[in-house]
Amino acid sequence: MTAPRPSASFVELRSHLAGTTSLSPSEAERVIHEVLAYFDEDVPGFVRRRHGELQSRGIRNDESFARISQELAGRRFSPPALSLRQLRRIVYT
Repeated sequence: MTAPRPSASFVELRSHLAGTTSLSPSEAERVIHEVLAYFDEDVPGFVRRRHGELQSRGIRNDESFARISQELAGRRFSPPALSLRQLRRIVYT
């Protein structure tokens, strides 16, 4: 099976990044995929990932959940407001 052909806008973006930065076309493509994956993350995935990151830095749960709640509002597709209890439920279920 062959890989899908990139869209014209994807090719343009890759060329633009390669032309305006020190990135090679393959590095620019990798950056594009990383950015798209970052913004495709769903709410439970984001909450679990951020909780793990904050926990590994020694930040206690009360502060972690408060931070995560604030960060959710700035995501690409802002999810509905989640209570601290709902955030805990995502992490621990």
